[in-house]
Amino acid sequence: MALQKTLTAKTWMEFVLLGVIWGASFLSIRVALDVVPVVTSVFHRVFWASLVLWIVIWLRRVPLHLSARHWLAFLVMGLLNNVLPFSLMAWGQLYVETGLTSILNAATAIFGVLLAAVFFKDERLTPLRLLGVTLGFLGVSIAIGIQNFTSLNPASLAQLAILAGTVSYACAAVWARKHLTDLPPQVAAAGMLTSATLMMAPITLAVDGVPTFALPWQALLAIGYYSIIATAGAYLLYYRVLAKAGSGNLMLVTLIIPPVAIVLGATLRDEALSPNAYLGFAILALGLILLSRANRQD
Repeated sequence: MALQKTLTAKTWMEFVLLGVIWGASFLSIRVALDVVPVVTSVFHRVFWASLVLWIVIWLRRVPLHLSARHWLAFLVMGLLNNVLPFSLMAWGQLYVETGLTSILNAATAIFGVLLAAVFFKDERLTPLRLLGVTLGFLGVSIAIGIQNFTSLNPASLAQLAILAGTVSYACAAVWARKHLTDLPPQVAAAGMLTSATLMMAPITLAVDGVPTFALPWQALLAIGYYSIIATAGAYLLYYRVLAKAGSGNLMLVTLIIPPVAIVLGATLRDEALSPNAYLGFAILALGLILLSRANRQD
């Protein structure tokens, strides 16, 4: 089924909006990291986002039927989908350009397909999926550059940290499908972020001390954006678009994120990516298109 036949004009606009919001999040995180330590930046992200989501749940009167099993699942989900990837990627952004970070982040979909094939019988690794995964890994490898696989320096380690974050995201997707599908998505997201906040709070106090709000207005604006809009708001929009477009189409939002991040990084931070990064993204994008098509054929 073609993308334009599946999405209404309104859903298409929401689809693009989600990509733009996530694309801009990479710049906002990098701006905050100029003055905010990595661990504290992650704490801000999960704390404010969880607070906003619980307010939304209260206003919408979403029913809560949570058991001890759910809270255990939230803890694992908060670790895999928030604490680890947010921390790894934020540290990686200290040494990797905003645009390249967003390109590497797209590998989440590649790892997600592989793990889904391992854990779920209905997610077979068909020839089309295998081709998409192969192109995806080739694109990521080209974007990183062969030299960064053979040398250990802050830039190469940072890129590997970002990729490790995408693996964590993919693991979280498997965990959520196994343990959280019986909950409203808003509740699952709020519980996950609350658990992540409980984990990040003592780490933040131990590593960075009590967070301060005596920050430049640019940093405060960046924190507000990536926590409230690009995390809490994006989760709500994500589930809305998912319900209308399906997971196969939603994978294509990954193609919108890097161009937005690249343009913002170049415009506002004078970042310049190597030709390898653009070539790698083009090949990765082709792989993602094939994976999206394979998902829609199922």
